[in-house]
Amino acid sequence: MSNIIRPYGDTTGDGMVQLSFTLPVPHDKRAEGAALQLANKMGLDGVMVVHSHQMGDTHTFFVVYGSANHLVNMDEVKVVERDYPLLNPKEVNEIVKQRLGRKLCVVGACIGTDAHTVGIDAILNIKGIAGEKGLEYYRELRVINMGAQVPVPDLVNRAVEEEADAVLVSQVVTQRDAHLHNAKEMSAAFREALPPQKRPLLVVGGPRFDENDADKLGVDRIFARRTTPGDVASYLVHRIVPSETAPAEQQKSESQREGSVV
Repeated sequence: MSNIIRPYGDTTGDGMVQLSFTLPVPHDKRAEGAALQLANKMGLDGVMVVHSHQMGDTHTFFVVYGSANHLVNMDEVKVVERDYPLLNPKEVNEIVKQRLGRKLCVVGACIGTDAHTVGIDAILNIKGIAGEKGLEYYRELRVINMGAQVPVPDLVNRAVEEEADAVLVSQVVTQRDAHLHNAKEMSAAFREALPPQKRPLLVVGGPRFDENDADKLGVDRIFARRTTPGDVASYLVHRIVPSETAPAEQQKSESQREGSVV
């Protein structure tokens, strides 16, 4: 099978795509002409406006349909694959209890001006998401949810006070790349406050993050959409808890708070 692919619409390989956008023009024929012109300049052929709807007095929402000429080489697609086993809550609790010898501490928050707690609550709150319980449900995890609009210095201070193993930050507000700026500010603050061997694992998540940008943002892991509490708990165990094959002295050292965090 070829690794070069095109979008599928009506027939295989026809390149048909559907695109939606809003233009700051009143809803009339000139507005539809503007939508067609924009789609053509984006490289779509045979463009049709399949839906248009007035928004207020000065804007129009469009859905257009057309054929894209671009090809996708699957060999060049870069994604972050899960490189650790997915564990259930019972397995997480047993591993943390047996190998770490204490509860694993997680501090979570929405930082900056972000007031949307739905993401951090879905991961941390015992109610969880989609029938899967959050990290508060795991008896061997000690979870501190600081809520929304938490200043970065306050997050750092609380993480230091609690001797956190991991810090989880959710960012939903993305205007002017606020999520990227906040993540960089957080990672810089932790680097300044703590030496590498005492620094907690830094994890960020949100719908607009690119999972490939962890190094660029200075964090250990980025979780994007459709992340579950189980994904996060399994990752924390993978990164923080000593492995069964680690030498006894190493396990003893890693089970102590000082030096237990990457």
